[in-house]
Amino acid sequence: MPAAAEHELTERLTSIVRATPSLMRVLTVVRALDLPDWLVMSGAVYQRVLNHLTGRDPDYGIRDYDLGYFDRSDISYEAEDVVIRHVASAFDEPLRSQVEVRNQARVHVWFERHFSEAYMPLSSTAEALERFVSPMFAVGVRLGADDRLHVDAPFGLADLFTLRLRPNPNRPSGSFARVSAGVVQRWPEVSIEPTGADR
Repeated sequence: MPAAAEHELTERLTSIVRATPSLMRVLTVVRALDLPDWLVMSGAVYQRVLNHLTGRDPDYGIRDYDLGYFDRSDISYEAEDVVIRHVASAFDEPLRSQVEVRNQARVHVWFERHFSEAYMPLSSTAEALERFVSPMFAVGVRLGADDRLHVDAPFGLADLFTLRLRPNPNRPSGSFARVSAGVVQRWPEVSIEPTGADR
C-alpha cells in the first residue's frame, strides 16, 4: 500500500481511538505509570475499528485490554507480578479486572507450554505484533507525553479497514480457525481468507 494511503488509515485509527473514552482512559493511566516500551495491543484496538466500521458501540465485544511492556532485566514471574499489581492499583473496576499485563521479554518462557507452539525470545514489545495470529490483530498504540498517539502495525492497517481476516503469512498458527470463528461470530461482516490447508 502506498505510504500516503497507509498514513490516512493511521489517521483514521487515531481518530477512532481518541473517540473511545474507555480506551483513552487506559492509555492515559498507563502513560503515567512509565512502563518500559509499553503498548496497548490487539483486541482493545482493532475491535474498536471493527465497531466503528460496522456501526456498533465502541465498547461492544471488548473483553480486555492487552498491555505489553518489555523489561529483560528480570524475566521472572515474580517481577512481572509486581508490575501487574502496580498497574491494577492504578485503575478502578471494571478496568482493573480488564487490563491484562504481560512482560513481552518473558513470553517465550511460558508460551510453548500453554499453546504448544515454539516461541523465540522477543527484542521489543512491537516485535510481538509480528507474531499475532492475524495481521488484522497486529496493531498496538501508545500515548506519548505530548499526547500524540504512536501506532505500531507491522502488516499495515489495510486488512483491518477492509474487514479482512487472514492468517499471519510469516507465522501460521493452528489456532487461526478457532480464533477467526470467534471474531466472525461477533462481527459477521468480517470476511475470512482461508488458510492454505482450507483451499
